[in-house]
Amino acid sequence: MVQTFEEFTARSVEEGFDEVLVREWQPNLSIDTHTHPFDVSAFVQRGELVLTVGDKAITLKAGDPFRLGRDIPHVEHYGPEGATVWVARAN
Repeated sequence: MVQTFEEFTARSVEEGFDEVLVREWQPNLSIDTHTHPFDVSAFVQRGELVLTVGDKAITLKAGDPFRLGRDIPHVEHYGPEGATVWVARAN
């Protein structure tokens, strides 16, 4: 389990991710179907995110990691508290 941002960063760099950042998302924000031109390894540090890929929606809460490949269409919906997500990108 990831304990600190520094540990998340070190592990991500070790795995070949070249950019690591903290993203803050506002409450109840929905982002329609989109893709990213990079692979993602992420960790929900605070709040809740519903990630929908195809017809499968996954609810991610504080403490949950997830990965998403580049160019995968998906929808993001952030919960009533918003969310803080640590994101590692492989560009």
